[in-house]
Amino acid sequence: MPPHDLDAEAMVLGTGMFQAEAIDVIRPILEPGDFYRPAHSDIWRALLALRDEGAPTDPTAVGAQLAKGGNLSRVGGPTYLHRLFTASVPVSGADYHAQIVREKAELRRWQATAVRLLQQSGAEGADPERIRAALDAELTSSADRGFGVRGQRLTRFAVDGWSFVQDLGDQVAPIWGSREQTAWADGESLMLVGPPGVGKTTIAHQVVLARLGLLSAVLDMPVAEGERVLYLAMDRPPQIARAFARRVMPADHRHLAERLVFWTGPLPASLDREPNLLAEMAEAHRADTVVIDSLKDVVGKLTDDEAGLAYNNARQRLLRSGTQLLELHHQRKSGGDAKRGERPVLDRVYGSAWFTAGAGSVLFLAGAAGDPIVKLHQLKTVTGDVGPLSVVHDHTRGTSTVEATLDPAAILTAAPQGMTARELACRLTGEADPDRSDIEKARRRLETLVKTGRATRQDGATGGSGGGQQTRYRSTVRHIAAVS
Repeated sequence: MPPHDLDAEAMVLGTGMFQAEAIDVIRPILEPGDFYRPAHSDIWRALLALRDEGAPTDPTAVGAQLAKGGNLSRVGGPTYLHRLFTASVPVSGADYHAQIVREKAELRRWQATAVRLLQQSGAEGADPERIRAALDAELTSSADRGFGVRGQRLTRFAVDGWSFVQDLGDQVAPIWGSREQTAWADGESLMLVGPPGVGKTTIAHQVVLARLGLLSAVLDMPVAEGERVLYLAMDRPPQIARAFARRVMPADHRHLAERLVFWTGPLPASLDREPNLLAEMAEAHRADTVVIDSLKDVVGKLTDDEAGLAYNNARQRLLRSGTQLLELHHQRKSGGDAKRGERPVLDRVYGSAWFTAGAGSVLFLAGAAGDPIVKLHQLKTVTGDVGPLSVVHDHTRGTSTVEATLDPAAILTAAPQGMTARELACRLTGEADPDRSDIEKARRRLETLVKTGRATRQDGATGGSGGGQQTRYRSTVRHIAAVS
């Protein structure tokens, strides 16, 4: 039997009837002759004609259009049109299913070409040059057809250089944090990593509540309010429910019912087979934010690079649709190379490197289950550096706060003689000899205080008989009692 996929054809036609704008997405991909079932070709022609007229494309309108040419009964009548209508998918998945239909049509064309060439080559007096010319013509036609079909795909996300730099590179809109210190940027995923029991879900729930407008900040960093959140609660849903219940009140009932959706079962399909699935789920639930709790429950084999690439493909498609993404993930099991208290690195994140490679920001919660204080590190930055922060969890109330004694502004205010970047790095890391990266992070934190008017800078000097002097920063706030 020739290659075909009637389910994909039904989804394409049903989507065109359900949402007329989907036709604009599918039109550059499919021609009427690409459908295997002739009735489907007739229905597609009717949809194109209605769309060109600006008319509705629902089953009744399509039926009337087909009836004009005497084709309504031939395609199966109104009953079949309504059956197709129920097979619709979100617009974001329309091009995916249209591509399946197109690929099957291409395979049928190549099968037909192979049969013709076989017949021509076996005919008496066959001319190899004529056969070769026929094959070249078919190859050229296929390439032209492919370029025409793919034209929109090849230009869909293309922008000129100036617009790219000005619109995308000039400012990073923070979802969580400030422009100087961004924990989560618009259009980039945030991955929250750590061992079990250190409060990943606790922090994630507070960020979700802030996205819903019930909180204004988390860990002293502002969170931009969104519209609606889809939470994929697949890692022990009952525990997630109990944890979330700590932070909500009866007065929040309507708010949560209208703007928060929990998904509590396995995904409808694997992401490597349906890379548009996350985007389709977000669109189906009208969500502008998706939370995955956790990655191990949406990817079959985390250590497999192919699985990592497939997930990153699904992640980027979701982000490209304008939906924000928060991912919860686990660290590698601690071995001899991971001592308690050491600063984490990206290699501590479990699985293929592709999971972190495609993430915009990676936050790591270091500690052990039950620790009263855990430390948050940003392993992959957006703008500036977030942390390290000492985070105190109130497990009874489900809240998290930053230990004030490690706030750079408070530390600087408590130092009447000011501080150098090295001195601040010593305080923040707890190490007598911080490395260069920690000193540079401390310097950036101090420079941020200068830019915001909360500190002044006295430039240092080099050389001289007495040696050089380091740049010193002083708080613009009158100094208070020392921070212990």
